[in-house]
Amino acid sequence: MFSALPVLPSTASTAIALGMVAAVVTLIAWALQLMQAASDRREFSLMLAGCMVCSAAVGLATVMVLTFTSPSLLPAVDAGISLDSIVLPWDGQL
Repeated sequence: MFSALPVLPSTASTAIALGMVAAVVTLIAWALQLMQAASDRREFSLMLAGCMVCSAAVGLATVMVLTFTSPSLLPAVDAGISLDSIVLPWDGQL
């Protein structure tokens, strides 16, 4: 059975989450600067770099949300469903 307690203390996970939020905001600001420079200089490569940095920020935000809202951090709930009550056709128990 999985433990509902997080591996890190609450203060450490909060600090990590705030650091990741700051990193996402920084990456988005950098992406916007790259895209502005691309618009000013009419360079496609800077626009592409801005899009890549923005996609990295989205990926980091996705990982952060998945990590900090994982089911192992939530209290365990007994759904009342057992795999023993499921009869499969190939088990021969029909």
